[in-house]
Amino acid sequence: MVTRAESAAVTRRALLDAAAELLDLGGPEAVTLREVGARAGVTRGAPYRHFTGKDSLLTAVVTESWERITDQVHALRTDPDLSAADKVRRTLRTLIAVGRDKPHLYHMLFRRRGHRPEEHGEGLDGVRRKLCALAGDPAADRVRAAGRFQDEFLAVVTALMGEQKARHYGVLLLTSAHGIADMELSGHLNTDRLRTTTDELVDTLVRMAAADAAAAAEAADAAEAR
Repeated sequence: MVTRAESAAVTRRALLDAAAELLDLGGPEAVTLREVGARAGVTRGAPYRHFTGKDSLLTAVVTESWERITDQVHALRTDPDLSAADKVRRTLRTLIAVGRDKPHLYHMLFRRRGHRPEEHGEGLDGVRRKLCALAGDPAADRVRAAGRFQDEFLAVVTALMGEQKARHYGVLLLTSAHGIADMELSGHLNTDRLRTTTDELVDTLVRMAAADAAAAAEAADAAEAR
């Protein structure tokens, strides 16, 4: 016999999947609780029993996406068959692939402060949260999920660069990957005119980082030998 908790979990899963599909198809504007409920095959009131509004639903989609990306990065980081450089390379390609395959989601993952869904509907969602007594803080969950990604990403970079250079190169590599993804999305990364590809750019970034790490290690060894 299916328990109430199990049934609620199935409904929530269906709502999140439907919202993610609508986001992929038409962006945030295409995501409404009515459309999400219809696509998920649930009653009209069901979405409001799980989410305080569209904004908290979109925040939950973003949070799950960060968790999914982080799980992929963690799998790369702990793969014993990959070199440190390969782990960084594949991590960057994983992030860029999200931009290529799910552009609407990608833009939501990297929205600026003041433009995030939970900030847009804070008043209405806050009232509904109090009235409906829904547990959890979607914004806090998103922050934790994004922070977990950053921790995993820095761990991957640290294995290649070492502790001293990890944060500097972590930011450099992450912003470079973000720029590459944006160039792809905007159509400005024209391989005919620029004569380069995303993979070539990522390879160059990783080679430059690895070369700097190797030079720093050689300098340290030389200093110890003197």
